[in-house]
Amino acid sequence: MRGGERVLEQMIELYPGAEIHTLLHIPGTVSETIEACPIQTTFVQRLPYAATRYPWYLPVFPWAVEQLSLSGYDLVISSSHCVAKSVITESTTPHLCYCHTPMRYAWDQFDAYFSRERQGNIRYAAIRAIIASLRRWDRATASRVDAFAANSVWVAGRISRYYGRSATVIPPPVDTEFFVPTENGKLEDYYLVVSALSPYKCNEVVFKAFNRMQRRLVVVGTGPDKERLEALAGPTVQMLGWVDDKELRSLYQGCRGVVLAAVEDAGIVPVEVMACGRPSLVLARGGASETILDGVTGILIEEQTPEAVIQAVDRAEATPFNSEEIRAS
Repeated sequence: MRGGERVLEQMIELYPGAEIHTLLHIPGTVSETIEACPIQTTFVQRLPYAATRYPWYLPVFPWAVEQLSLSGYDLVISSSHCVAKSVITESTTPHLCYCHTPMRYAWDQFDAYFSRERQGNIRYAAIRAIIASLRRWDRATASRVDAFAANSVWVAGRISRYYGRSATVIPPPVDTEFFVPTENGKLEDYYLVVSALSPYKCNEVVFKAFNRMQRRLVVVGTGPDKERLEALAGPTVQMLGWVDDKELRSLYQGCRGVVLAAVEDAGIVPVEVMACGRPSLVLARGGASETILDGVTGILIEEQTPEAVIQAVDRAEATPFNSEEIRAS
């Protein structure tokens, strides 16, 4: 389950029976807790190939989210990483936004999503024009939110920088009663990536590092970058796709560490693996770095390069991590 879904489940627990409004809903892709709620969608649901090619429709997302009917509610809470924070509510209805991140592709990570190399010159220019308009709309509609919450200090800073608004930091939930160390403490000789397979996640940096080291890397996740990464994966890289929480816990418990080379908004994966008593190797900037004590609960990766990942792995191998100390942190 992705971090945004875990946050949504906590909101549902606080407000049982609450209605969910979303751009589109693909049955079977979210948890039973979420599926059990009344779910309202927009016209995006009925567009061709929306279930598999929804990024095609990014230019109409602002229009779609503004069509949601939110009258008659005592409170509106948006869980937003794209356009949800821009819903239109009644003037007397408080609107609280839990912001996972301002739109990355509209602000500081455009090229990670839409590089000229992948898009070609003409398409790249067209996308830039669309995103420029989306950016103006995104900033202007921040005023529709009465109060922001952010999942990390890093994201709170982005909210301040792009929206001119302050945000209360509320870290995302982690079930520390479920994610626990294995009883026998046995480790296997692999490192673990748990990540969406998208270009901005920089997973290719980790793949290249482990190809060079000829060390075993297990990868959990899927996404639009899957085929490219499969072609890049060497014989020591195993790609599992998504797994259920029980298998994920088992992978956490047995790994030598989780490796994340992306600028993460928050740090759910590092905290989950720490709850299992295992270290994380994460980039030294972004929300995930806020969860790590370098040399105690994990290792900070200095740069998004294979060389820096190799150096971090070497440091991890030389560090006598203590499972109980990691979990207690």
